[in-house]
Amino acid sequence: MLTIGIDAHKRTHTAVACDESGRELARRTIGTSSADHLALLAWARRHGEQRLWAVEDCRHLSRRLERDLLGAGECIVRVSPKLMAHARDSARSYGKSDAIDALAVARAALREPHLPLARLEGQERELRLLVDHREDLVQERTRVCNRLRWHLHELDPELEPARGSLRRLSTLARLREILAAMDGLLARLARELVERALELTLQIKELGNEIAALVEALAPSLLAIHGCSFLTAAKIVAETAGIERFRSPAAYARHNGTAPLPVSSAGSVHHRLSRAGNRQLNAALYRIALTQSQWHPEAKALLLRRREQGDSSREALRVLKRRLSDVVYRALSADVEVGLRVAA
Repeated sequence: MLTIGIDAHKRTHTAVACDESGRELARRTIGTSSADHLALLAWARRHGEQRLWAVEDCRHLSRRLERDLLGAGECIVRVSPKLMAHARDSARSYGKSDAIDALAVARAALREPHLPLARLEGQERELRLLVDHREDLVQERTRVCNRLRWHLHELDPELEPARGSLRRLSTLARLREILAAMDGLLARLARELVERALELTLQIKELGNEIAALVEALAPSLLAIHGCSFLTAAKIVAETAGIERFRSPAAYARHNGTAPLPVSSAGSVHHRLSRAGNRQLNAALYRIALTQSQWHPEAKALLLRRREQGDSSREALRVLKRRLSDVVYRALSADVEVGLRVAA
């Protein structure tokens, strides 16, 4: 089996082929067009009939490459940058280059035989684009509102609205009426910021409605979980990118960073918080756990039981997150089964 590691960049991709022991056999640097990808595939076929492609998980840079290789029937696994960094640090070669990174990606794939497979994405990809775009607009609105607050404070300190109120259309409409009666450059700039905040708020609401409709169709079982809003569900579906990529609930927990790390020694058994995994998924599970810790009876009972056993509040919450990872895995699997039956 030939393993080919890819270090992806905006203008070039560097590929390193290695054997089953991780020994480098060949390397090549290509461009990023589809024609370049087909040339890379022809190069790989000259070095082995059975191939596994290992691509560093930076999807905006490697998406076109993955699409072309998957379309040609190739098998691709995605390697977390943290896994690649560990493989590079443990190598005998020093320094950093595209070829060294590509070899580290290939060796990480050899060391970890059950990495998630890449696949041609459908509605999950669309959902991720919508979620990312909405988050960008929210961040832009925050910047606009922060500048607006300083202008309002300079115009009249009594005009400064309450915290969080600039996200409401009624507050922005009231400010527009007040500023319309004011003269001067500062008032004009404030009016422009109010109009921009209104525009962004309307776009965010429209995107929220579109995301909610898509999530209701894709993940009804996920939405049924207590504390899982449609935005959290959208983040989970988008970042998971297909639950069928994971062979078990434990593999999914490892991917989302809720699986604790064993740190046992000399007969003592301990576990430590994992900082690895997809942090966006981890944050979504944290939001669900935080909500359930306040309102869900079974979650509250679990937390109380863990604290009585000697766990701190943070340790108990991490236990709840690990349980929720399995719940989310089962919900996503159930939604996939429902979708397959509907398609059939």
